[in-house]
Order: sequence, then C-alpha cells, then structure tokens
Amino acid sequence: MSAIEAAKKLAATKAVAENFHPEYRYIGIGSGTTIVYVVEAIKDLGIPTDQMSFVPTGYQSRQLIIKAGFKPLTFDSIPPDTLLDVCFDGADEVDEELNCIKGGGACLHQEKLVATHSKKFVCVADYRKLQRRLLTEWKTIPIEVEPLAINSVVAQLINELGSLGPRVRDGTQDKAGPAKTDQGNFIVDAPFAPLLLASDVAAQGSGFIQGKTGWEVTALATRIKCIEGVLSVGIFSGENGEHALARGIKMGGQKPSVVYFGMADGSVTVKRASGVL
Repeated sequence: MSAIEAAKKLAATKAVAENFHPEYRYIGIGSGTTIVYVVEAIKDLGIPTDQMSFVPTGYQSRQLIIKAGFKPLTFDSIPPDTLLDVCFDGADEVDEELNCIKGGGACLHQEKLVATHSKKFVCVADYRKLQRRLLTEWKTIPIEVEPLAINSVVAQLINELGSLGPRVRDGTQDKAGPAKTDQGNFIVDAPFAPLLLASDVAAQGSGFIQGKTGWEVTALATRIKCIEGVLSVGIFSGENGEHALARGIKMGGQKPSVVYFGMADGSVTVKRASGVL
C-alpha cells in the first residue's frame, strides 16, 4: 500500500470509530477512493446493520454498500422529514474554515443532496487535500450543467464571473465525448484564483471580493448556482448540518462538521468546526 493509500485508510478508520454508532438508522456513503476504506472500517466494527439503511451518492458507492452486505437506500426513498444520522464523504480540497471542493469524481449533485440532508457530514481525506485556501492545489471548481445549457454556462463563467478558461470535462478513453454524471449531465471544470475565506472578507469590510483579489468562497458558489442550467456547484460552504440544526434549520448544511486527514507520517489530523464537539 502506498503512503497516500495508507493515509486514507488511517483517516477512514479513525473517522468511523469516532462517528459511527449502533443506534444510527440512516447513513450516507459518499464517492471516491477514500470511501472504500470507510465502508471497510464500518464492516470491521462488527456492529449489526440489519436496521440500518445506507444512502449512496452514486453508482460506485452503491456497489460498495452492496458488496459489504449493507442495505442500500436511494435518496428519494428516505422517509419524509427524515435526516441522515451521518454521512461520510471525501473532498478534493479543504480550506482552513472547512469549506470543501468536491466533484472530482463526477458525483457532485448526489453528494450535495446527501450532505445537505445529514445531521453531520464527516469528511475523510489524505494530507494532500489540506490547504489554507481552496483552489490552491486543486485548480478548478466542478460544476454540474444540463447539456443544452453548456455553451451559455461556459460563456457566463468567463464573461461575468472571470473564470480563467472553463472546460467541459472529457469522458474516459473508451467512451467518446464529455464525461456524464449519473443524472446524464456534463461537468464543467472552472478555474478561478484561490478563494477567500469569510474571515478574509471580514477583515476587508466587504460583502464579497471579486476581481484581482479573488472571490469569497460562498459568494462565488451562490453566483454560479444562479446561472440558468447549473444543477450543482462543487463548493461546499456556509453552515454545516449541526450548526443549521442548532438554528432550527432542519436541512441545508453543506460543510463538514469534522475532517479527518491521514498524514504522511502515519498520524491523523482532525479539524473540527467551531462549536462542534
């Protein structure tokens, strides 16, 4: 096992040990290579899962759930007004305020559905994903776009928002044409300058910053989402589920409450949102 894979497994094992409980009934399972280790860690706990339902964020995570012997449940089959007890997912990059970029695996919309309908989003990643600001190493924002709107969305990203050359993501070598999500949509990867934190903006006394100094993370996510034809934006920002619930908002928290980073030295660094135990 490579150092990176070992780091992912260490982070997944600790995240599951500290955030998976026998009384849980609805568990979200995200997408990506790190989630393989999350599912393994859940299975290794040996906790009976007969009364549990596992909600996948895409085809890959559904197959992981089935292979582990767990019961899959599609998102639209969750009982009304029911929140998932927890969801586990990865990230392409995480900043100091736990804002995330996700969507590198093209499961963007379903990942956001699951995250925003969970009491607690637990993010699992390796040390490469920990950065001071988003778009430091991961240079683009994945955006899920309805195919008919692809040209107009790309034009607005360039002309109105200042994206530095957004491109439609290519499919695999054995499938010609753009990559498609499970919803049959395209992914646009839009480069921007590194994104500012809310604390950066507060220090400058402005609602958001756009231009040479960059965009504030939530302001940019909101602006992109307003473009007609955009289904989902690969920025997970704003509140987390626990903070939203504390304010009486039942659904809508996007950010993780806690992130587990497997480090190169074999340790696990844990970053928690303020006010979250």
